[in-house]
This record gives sequence, structure tokens and C-alpha cells, in this order.
Amino acid sequence: MKYLLMICGDESAAAHANDGCGGWTEEMESRGVVAGGAGLRPPDEATTVRVREGELLLTDGPFAETKEQIGGFVLIDCADLDEAIEIASKHPAAGYGTIEIRPVFEPPVVEPPV
Repeated sequence: MKYLLMICGDESAAAHANDGCGGWTEEMESRGVVAGGAGLRPPDEATTVRVREGELLLTDGPFAETKEQIGGFVLIDCADLDEAIEIASKHPAAGYGTIEIRPVFEPPVVEPPV
């Protein structure tokens, strides 16, 4: 099953932006569970897109004012939620921020008619 790990932190997490993952990525790649991911630029560099009543509305920076922002993401493919929790708990960011685990919606595969 695929899960998205959203790596979140408050403004103090910026101090860890260049820390790397201390071998976490290499361990997870060797286990074959990492399916992709990336760190993100700071929220003040974001552009938020909304369309309301046919009108395009752009906002500089994040739309939501929150203490925590998403700093990166990792897509993992593992057996179940228990394994996803174990993987997330080993990520260095779990020690100074928050990691939200979300199952990825995968629509059923529809076979073409014969």
C-alpha cells in the first residue's frame, strides 16, 4: 500500500533544512519502500491557486496561516499502516517536527473490454 509522509515543522524547523536525513533515505531505499519524495522551498515562496466563480485567484505564500508548514514529502510503498508508522518514526524530522501519514487513494484498475 502507498502512503504519503508529509514532513511538517514550525519556523524552528528551518534550522534543519540542510541537515539531510542522517542515513534514513539510504536505509529506506535499501528496504525498497521509498517511491519518491523531495524537500520543499520555504512557504513564503509558495503561490496558492484558487478558482472561484470562474475567476483565477492567486495568493503569494501559503493560503492557510498555521504554525506548522509542509517542508517536504516522501511517497512510500509498504505492507500496511504499522510499517508506515515504523518508517515515519525513524525519520529525523519526527524528532523536531511532525510527520503526517496519509494513505494514497488508488482507484481500481479497470480492464479494457475484450
